[in-house]
Amino acid sequence: MKIAFHGAARTVTGSKHLVTLKSGKNILLDCGMFQGMGKETDALNRHFGFDPTTIDYLVLSHAHIDHSGLIPKLVSEGFKGKIFCTPATRELTAVLLVDSARIQEDDIKYHNKKRKAAGLPLLKPLYTTEEAEAAVEHFKVVEYGDWFTIEEGIDLLYTDAGHIIGSAAVHLRINENGKQHMLTFSGDVGRYRDVILKSPEVFPQSDIIIIESTYGNSLHDLHQPTPDQLLQWIEKTCIQKKGKLIIPAFSVGRTQELLYALNQLELERRLPELDYFVDSPLSVEATEIVKKYPQYFNARIRKVLEKDEDPFRFAGLQYVKTVDESKLLNFRNEPCVIISASGMADAGRVKHHISNNIENSRNTILMVGYCEPHSLGARLQSGKKEVSIYGVQHEIHAEIGSIRSMSAHGDYEDLSQFLSCQDPRTVRKVFLVHGEYPVQIDFRERLLRKGFTDVEIPEMHQEMGLG
Repeated sequence: MKIAFHGAARTVTGSKHLVTLKSGKNILLDCGMFQGMGKETDALNRHFGFDPTTIDYLVLSHAHIDHSGLIPKLVSEGFKGKIFCTPATRELTAVLLVDSARIQEDDIKYHNKKRKAAGLPLLKPLYTTEEAEAAVEHFKVVEYGDWFTIEEGIDLLYTDAGHIIGSAAVHLRINENGKQHMLTFSGDVGRYRDVILKSPEVFPQSDIIIIESTYGNSLHDLHQPTPDQLLQWIEKTCIQKKGKLIIPAFSVGRTQELLYALNQLELERRLPELDYFVDSPLSVEATEIVKKYPQYFNARIRKVLEKDEDPFRFAGLQYVKTVDESKLLNFRNEPCVIISASGMADAGRVKHHISNNIENSRNTILMVGYCEPHSLGARLQSGKKEVSIYGVQHEIHAEIGSIRSMSAHGDYEDLSQFLSCQDPRTVRKVFLVHGEYPVQIDFRERLLRKGFTDVEIPEMHQEMGLG
């Protein structure tokens, strides 16, 4: 058996890990899009590093675009197999992929106008809306907790990873030449104190583990609850400065967390009377899907559901669906809160809101999650005085803030707890993926101190044999 790492290798996005068996069967773990990598992003997404026609099966950990976003391209280039996922992941991925295609199509139109005027060749999107819709036909739903036979000698088990609705750790039981291997791929590991979801589940003993490491050398701020921090930013920006609070947030996971926190403030009679806009049609769809799976909620939110039938709705909340409605927010002078995708501020409607509001000192751009170093969100947080958006230089006069407690990724204590069900003496190899290299070096040292003996940090496209 061999494993090749074609994404999320010494970087955080683009999750793609290819398992090749001695029989010649190829199993791809995730097929994610690179995001926030600056000028390199498009080139990285254009080339897989492997031939899609040779892939027999795709096992998907969860719906986020950095794990699922290149599935339509994989299918359009010749993949004909099944794509395994949990029920909620199928629903979420279906809407995320179509949204991704629409964003690409819109961006390509914008860039091609300039390229045509300059006499340059026109570009094509990575995939179209039609290709995104067609890719979903390959999905095969597998429930949590039951071993599923992919084919003779290859069995799949999903356990809840607690990251977003439907997220899973992947476990493959592989028999080769009479020898059994147990391979675990963590996907993205959630937090053991998540405000909405259940904690990550324990899983069977494995001898090969591929684990994410996004926050492998840091702890999340737990000293002040998220609703309290959110309230402070609302009061400072909207009440005191009479400005707009703009919050870039991923449509799946982070937006629902924000809505839940704002709902909590309303239940406690602390929510300021303002207009709160969710400017993302995808967020509306995703929130409705999340509501369909209360069995994945933790005990605390199920208790809230006893007295509040919709923990994601509150006074003043408005959903913005059309482009024209979104544009009207730019002409609004009254203070308000705008939650809009994407979370790294690199695409989508939030990028327009930032470009239209960043030069006004009354306003605040509030980052509430991880940003790739080259993304607009990271550039805003770097302390620079100017930033380029859509090729236009903007002076940064708006305040740039952050809430670190909202990450859906586990910190190093969560990751250590996730691995605590494993006997390190039985684990032959641990591979660290989905993290920045300096962070991974620190996390590797931590794991070695915990008794894991062989911890690798693979490079992009590196292939490793496992005997």
